[in-house]
Amino acid sequence: MRLFAEAWAWLAAPEQWSGTDTLPDRVGEHLLYTLVALAVATLVAVPLGYLVGHTGRGRQLTVALTGAGRALPSLGLLTVLTLLVGVGDARVAATVVLVVLAVPSVLAGTYAGVENVDHAVTDSARAVGMTPWQVLTRVEAPLGLPLLVGGMRSAALQVIATAVLAAYVGLGGLGIYVQRGIALRRYEEMLGGAIAVVVLAVVVDVLFAVLARIAMRVAGQQGRLSASTPTEGRS
Repeated sequence: MRLFAEAWAWLAAPEQWSGTDTLPDRVGEHLLYTLVALAVATLVAVPLGYLVGHTGRGRQLTVALTGAGRALPSLGLLTVLTLLVGVGDARVAATVVLVVLAVPSVLAGTYAGVENVDHAVTDSARAVGMTPWQVLTRVEAPLGLPLLVGGMRSAALQVIATAVLAAYVGLGGLGIYVQRGIALRRYEEMLGGAIAVVVLAVVVDVLFAVLARIAMRVAGQQGRLSASTPTEGRS
C-alpha cells in the first residue's frame, strides 16, 4: 500500500503537470501513436474485411493471417525493425509494429460483421434490384457496424498497452516512466506510469463503449429499414 501511496503522490506532484516533459505531454504522445496506428490499420483492414465478408473469398487465409498477427512478439518485432531502419527512424518502426498489432482485430471485426448479416436480408436486398455494391454499403456494412466497432475497440486497447514498448527504442509516451522507473529503481514512477496507462485505456474503452451503442442503434435502424424494403419494392 505504501508503494501505491507513493505512486499517487508522484502522479499528483506539480512537476508532472507543469513545465516540460509533463504527464499530459506523455499522454498526448501515447494517444498520437495509438490514433495513427488505428487509423492506418483501419484503412488497410476495413476494405479487405468488407471484401472477404461480402464475397466469402480468402476467408481461411484471412483467419490464418489474423491469428499469426496476434501471435507476433511485439518487443522482438520492434527491436528487429528498429535495427533494420536505424535508430533515427525508430518512430517508423514503432508505428509499423503497432499497425501490425491493430490490423488483426479490425480485420476480424469487419469481415465477421458482414459475414454474420442474415442471408435472408441480403437476398431480399438483391431481390429488389440492389447491386452488390449497394448491398454492401446500404445493408451489410451498417448491420455489421457493431462488430467493426468492437474490433476497433479491441485493437485500440491492445495498441495502448503495447505502445509502452516505444520507450525502449528511445521514443516517448507513457512507457518512458515505466522504463525509467525500472532502470533507476524509482518504483513509484514505474507504478505511476503503469497507472496512467491503465487510466488511459479505461477512458478509451468508455469512449468506444459509447460508439458501440451508437453503432447498435444504426444497425437496428438499418435492420428495420431492410425488413421493410422487400414490401416496399413489391408495392
